[in-house]
Amino acid sequence: MMVSEEAKTARALGQAQGRTVSRYLTALDQTKPKRGRQRSTEKMQARIAELPTEIAQAKPLKRVHLIQELMDLEAELSKEEETVDISEVEGEFIAIAAEYSGRKGISYAAWREVGVPASVLKAAGVARNRSSD
Repeated sequence: MMVSEEAKTARALGQAQGRTVSRYLTALDQTKPKRGRQRSTEKMQARIAELPTEIAQAKPLKRVHLIQELMDLEAELSKEEETVDISEVEGEFIAIAAEYSGRKGISYAAWREVGVPASVLKAAGVARNRSSD
């Protein structure tokens, strides 16, 4: 059975849109604020500066806990520095979201449930449908 060029084009478009949606939702997850009280960068850096002295003076069991604390703080700081610029993937999502939603039957409410901001859906032209909210 031969697949028409039109079908191949439609499939390729659908796959590209799926990748765009996936990249955007992944970026949203990565930029989502963490639960609980957030430590400021300054407080983390101050604690990192204190730890070597405490580690040097600590008994072995306490030392391993302090070393782990230092490693965790350094990892958290480096993660903050790697902030994801969501604007590019957000723009790509906005360009295809309405068509993708219509084709896949994804409602405004479903997008909101996974964390897509209302302003992004509005910019994309994804209608808030009362019957699905």
